Amino acid sequence: MADSPYPELKKTHTMARVGRPWTDVKPAPSAPVWNVIFGLGAYWMLVGAIEIGLFDALWDRGPLGPDELANDLESSASHVESLADALVVLGLLDRHDGRFDLNDCSRRYLCGQSPAPMADLVSVAPGPEENWTDLAATIRRGEPAKPVDADVAGFWVPLVEGTFGTVLRAATRADAWISYSHLEAPRVADLGAGGAPWSIAVLRACPGATAVVNDLPEVLEVARARLAEAGVEDRCELRPGDYHTVALEDEAFDLVALGHVCRTEGADGTRALLGRAAAALRPGGRVLVSDYFRAEDPSRSPQGVFMAATMAACTVRGTAFSYDEMSSWLRDSGLSEVRLIEPIAAQQIFVATKPASTQGRKEER
Repeated sequence: MADSPYPELKKTHTMARVGRPWTDVKPAPSAPVWNVIFGLGAYWMLVGAIEIGLFDALWDRGPLGPDELANDLESSASHVESLADALVVLGLLDRHDGRFDLNDCSRRYLCGQSPAPMADLVSVAPGPEENWTDLAATIRRGEPAKPVDADVAGFWVPLVEGTFGTVLRAATRADAWISYSHLEAPRVADLGAGGAPWSIAVLRACPGATAVVNDLPEVLEVARARLAEAGVEDRCELRPGDYHTVALEDEAFDLVALGHVCRTEGADGTRALLGRAAAALRPGGRVLVSDYFRAEDPSRSPQGVFMAATMAACTVRGTAFSYDEMSSWLRDSGLSEVRLIEPIAAQQIFVATKPASTQGRKEER
C-alpha cells in the first residue's frame, strides 16, 4: 500500500501558502470613509467655536472648566463641553485636569489677537455652502449654478480680508529667497492685489520702493485701508479695473506680483496674464506667482488638489495648475531662471526673471 500523501499535503496546503479567503484576505478599512463623514462635522465645529468666541474666551481668561467656559459664552455647559472635547480630538485645544486651554495651534491662528490670525478665513475659504451640496449637479453641468466669480462684495472682499495675514507673512519671508530688500528703489506692479500684502512687504523693506496696486474697485478699498495701516499709501498708485485690461507701462516694473489670482483664470487667462506681466517687467525684473499647485502624484500636493476641487465647485474656469504647467508657461512668456520657493508652509511662489537681453533668452533656452 502506497504511503499516504497527507504529510506532504499538510506542508503545502497550509493557510500561509494557499490562504483562506474568509480569514486571510482582509477587507479594506472603512476609516477613510468615516474620516470624510466626520470631516463635515469637524469643519462646522470649528466655525461654531469661532462664532461663539470660544477661542477668544480662553485667550482672555486662560484655562477654564466646562461650566466656567459655558458661563463666559452664555451657552449650555453640556454643549460647550461636547464641542470643546471635539476640538481637543481635532488638535485645536488641550484639556488637562478637566480644564480646557488653547494649544500652540489655536493660540497662533484662531484668536482675534493671534499673531497669524486665520479665524476670518475659516468661514469663507470653502466658498458658499450651497455650491458643495450641489456638487453632483455641478459636475454634470460642467460649472456651478452660483459661481462666485462675479460676487465681489459677497465673496472676494471677505476672502481678501481673511487671507491678508497669511499672504503678508509669505510675502515678507519671501525676501530671504528673493532679496527684494536689496533693491534700491524697485517699482512694483501688484495685479489682483487684494489687500496688497505684496506691495506692503516690499515697500516696508525698501524705503525707495513704489507700487501700482490693482484690483476691482470694491476690493481696492480693502487695499487702501491696509496700505494706510502700514503707512505706505503715499508711495502707491491705486489703479482700479480688470488686471487683463488695466493700463500697464511696458518694461516699467522691477517686480510684478500675481498673488493667488491665476487659479481663477483657467489656462488661457493665466497664459495671457503671464504675458502681460512679462511685458511690464524691465530686463532683469521678476514675476512672482503665488498659488496652490498640483504634483503629478495627487497625494504629494493635497492643498493643490483640494483647491482644484474647490475651484471646480465654486467658479466657472478655476482650477489649480501643475508645477510643470506653470513653469512651462513662464518660460513660454520669455522668462528664465524659473524656480519655486516656499517661504511658509503651503504657500508656494514661482519666481521667474526677464532676461537682460534677447541674446540672454536664447542662451537660456
